[in-house]
Amino acid sequence: MKKFELTAEVKEFFGIKLFRIKAIVAFGDVRAGELGGWVEKESNLAQYGNAWVFDDALVYDDALVYGNAWVYGNARVYGDARVYGDALVYGDALVSGDARVSGDALVSGDALVCDDARVYGNAWVYGDALVCDDALVYGNAWVYGNARVSGDARVCDDARVYGDALVSGNARVYDDAWVSGDARVYGDADWITLSPIGSENGVLTAFRKKEALLNKSEPVMTAPHTGRLLRDANTVRHS
Repeated sequence: MKKFELTAEVKEFFGIKLFRIKAIVAFGDVRAGELGGWVEKESNLAQYGNAWVFDDALVYDDALVYGNAWVYGNARVYGDARVYGDALVYGDALVSGDARVSGDALVSGDALVCDDARVYGNAWVYGDALVCDDALVYGNAWVYGNARVSGDARVCDDARVYGDALVSGNARVYDDAWVSGDARVYGDADWITLSPIGSENGVLTAFRKKEALLNKSEPVMTAPHTGRLLRDANTVRHS
């Protein structure tokens, strides 16, 4: 049984004809008759599960949103991208190419996840961050600000990459590592932060590769969410 249909409301986006969607039946947090966002064709959104496209979000080309994933705000999912699981893509975020966003991952703000990149687990990518090429961001990792993760880089566990930091090549950033400012981690580098150390609760950052540059500025963390956001600060979707 279908859960949504294409309406007669259409618009063009760079030459692509998009249709507003409408829920036929109630499912998840979507009411029967509720209008959603825009898709190019029915195959852009699964007819099973609780996945939905809200607001002015766009899903087109051969992209697919399925499972319990939500795409909303002005976000766009296109190319051969996939958004699934309980993932959220919102704000002005873009997911394109063969990128995958899954699990409980969040991609928001003006972030871009593209090429063959993967964001999954409880990872957050937001702000103006870019995750591209074959990079992976997963676990509880955050990539935000103007940070870039590219190549075959991995950012995982509770790591944070932010500011204007760049992680590329075969670099690995993991455990509780924080990479910030104008730091560059590349090649085959491994980067790990250990704390607290000693009576003054110091922080030791170690890396394996002599070319890696260490930014010694004190990191400041600000959580962007208090829960799993729906479409505004007053509505929280919990896992």
